[in-house]
Parts: sequence; structure tokens; C-alpha cells
Amino acid sequence: MSNTDALIKNLVEKHGNSRNSLMPILQGVVREERSLTEDAMLKVAEALDISAAEVYGTASFYTFLDTIPRGKNVIRICKTITCHMKGKDEIIEALEKELNINVGETTSDKQFTLLTANCLGWCHKGPVMLINDEIYPDLTVEKALEIIQEYAHNTK
Repeated sequence: MSNTDALIKNLVEKHGNSRNSLMPILQGVVREERSLTEDAMLKVAEALDISAAEVYGTASFYTFLDTIPRGKNVIRICKTITCHMKGKDEIIEALEKELNINVGETTSDKQFTLLTANCLGWCHKGPVMLINDEIYPDLTVEKALEIIQEYAHNTK
């Protein structure tokens, strides 16, 4: 049994094998494997006795259910108008320069992926950055770069 098989089996045991279990199972796969491969989606479909198209449709609809491999640390910058007005473009530019990648790309060492998100729910504290599951509000360029350096040195 592969790691993916065992993971999906454990997630189905935890969440059940009904259609209602699809989201938590997909979230669990992404949390452990950093993305949803075609093989994993097929195995989830089989385990829940639903179509592969339904699993893929769900996975591709939700921003946080990555269907392509991401880096160890996924950075998401909020791109709402509030964060835009508070300087998110300068933060994105600084991160692109620091990491030597553009939005949507992953560093060659697979440590960082830089993305934007439609809303992170922290408009009152923008600009906001989410790294994996950790939120960073009230950003400045300097604070964003310091945070990235902490992750680069594996202190997070």
C-alpha cells in the first residue's frame, strides 16, 4: 500500500465515506502531500464511490485545494482592494525579488510558492499574508521580508 493509499484510507476512516466527507478528505491530502495528484483524486473518488469528475471539479474550484505541486511554504498574499490600497503590490514585488520567482511560481529548492488569494478575511488588518496556516497581518515590505527569512532559516 502506497503512502497515498494509506493516507486516504485513514482519512476515510476518520471522516466517513459519504459525499459529505469529500472536502475534509481532500483538505487532509493537501495538508499531508502539499497537492492533489490525479492518482490521489482517483483514489478518493473510488473510496467515496463518486465520479472522478466530481472530485476534480471540487478540487479545481477551491483555491486552497492545490492540484499542482507547491513548495514547502505556500505564501498567499491577499489581493482585495483594501490590501491593494494598503500596499500589497510593493510587498509582492519585494517577495518576488527576494525569492527570485513570480506570483504563481515555486522556488527551485521547492521551499516557497508565491500566490495571491481573493480574500483572507482580514481586511481590517491589511495587507495580509498567509504562509501555510499562519496569518501575518499589518504587513510592511520590511516585515514581510523578515518573515520570509525566518522561514528560510527553518525557524518556523
